[in-house]
Amino acid sequence: MSEAASDVKGLASTLSAVERGDSAAAAELFAALYGELHRLAKRQLNANAAAGLTISATTLLHEAYLDISRRGAVFPDRGRFFGYAARAMRGLIIDFMRERQALKRGGEFHLTSLNTATGEEVPQVQEFLPLSDAIDELAAVEPELAELVDLKFFCGFSFIEIAQMRHASDRTIQRDWRRARLYLDRALRAD
Repeated sequence: MSEAASDVKGLASTLSAVERGDSAAAAELFAALYGELHRLAKRQLNANAAAGLTISATTLLHEAYLDISRRGAVFPDRGRFFGYAARAMRGLIIDFMRERQALKRGGEFHLTSLNTATGEEVPQVQEFLPLSDAIDELAAVEPELAELVDLKFFCGFSFIEIAQMRHASDRTIQRDWRRARLYLDRALRAD
């Protein structure tokens, strides 16, 4: 048996143990996926750098872990787990953004700095919150499409990786991606 096949089999048995409520298996799963989850947290924070977030990727990751473990959610596969983790991190970031904007805390005042290190346009808080709301609306109508958005946009997985996670073809995933983008575009234009 190859090392990759052994890893997949080990991950599957760990997921099964987590589903049965084994807390030690949940901790083992978190440790096994820590590197990928940390990369996901860094990506989430980088995508929202203009919002002035002052939390680290490690803090975001640990807060998301606490949120996931409190809910006792069950994940049938790796894709669902990462989709849920991305959604939990996105929710934490949005909560932090909303808290920063609260008037009672002086949220109407913004410090502006010039970032010359990157030429990439970073989304502003005012752009991110409606997008998150639109993804939540999509989740109510088409949960699989919302999860696809989380996996692609927030986790940074390629279409091929998502197709492998979902046991679907690359073309199917791309077609679903177009549908999700169309829905989100309509929802954002309606606002």
